[in-house]
Amino acid sequence: MDYVFQFGQMWVLREEFLDGTIATLKLSLLSMVLTLVFSVLGAMLRTSGPKVVRWLIMAYVEIIRNTPLLVQIFFIFFGLPAIGIRLSADVGALIAFTLNGTAYTIEIVRAGIESVGHGQSEAATALGLRRFQVFRLIVMPQALRVIMAPLGSQFILLMLNTSVASVIAANELTAVAQDIQGRTFRAFESFIVVAFIYFALSLLFSGLFAAIERLAFGRIKTR
Repeated sequence: MDYVFQFGQMWVLREEFLDGTIATLKLSLLSMVLTLVFSVLGAMLRTSGPKVVRWLIMAYVEIIRNTPLLVQIFFIFFGLPAIGIRLSADVGALIAFTLNGTAYTIEIVRAGIESVGHGQSEAATALGLRRFQVFRLIVMPQALRVIMAPLGSQFILLMLNTSVASVIAANELTAVAQDIQGRTFRAFESFIVVAFIYFALSLLFSGLFAAIERLAFGRIKTR
């Protein structure tokens, strides 16, 4: 093997990698926030909403979870223009990741909600609390303790999945690496750097979620 690695070129282009990393973080964090909001709402309706709504949410979850993310991105970015809906690559990617992440996270949140004994909800209702108050004050605080770890793993996976957005030229890290390797012909170096950045971001998010879990639940003793 006579290939000579030249990471010096990658260092010269470090600002482009930095811009791609920042773009990936923005896309990831915004997707995470939207996913969490829609997942909590969807899980609440999935467990206690009208029967028709429960069936619609169940159908949505099954459709999204049983189709490839790449197909979903293509459908949103290339399919919707056929009916007059045109989106930028960044907006299309954000919608795709939010829809995909929400389908998986709804089930995580639902499992956490159902882990809380029904007797507590019934007791709170008997004391005069409304359904939303029961959910916010009684159910969700306990459910969060159960779902925090899988929620963190799901969000890290969502961050890693943002690399798929490069297929529609969305502004993110993998797209930057593809552009750099196309100009420099240093594919190994480009994607080794990108792999290292994704690994570092995964460790960063893992540490962040672990810190949040310790701050929120560290003083609660497990029975």
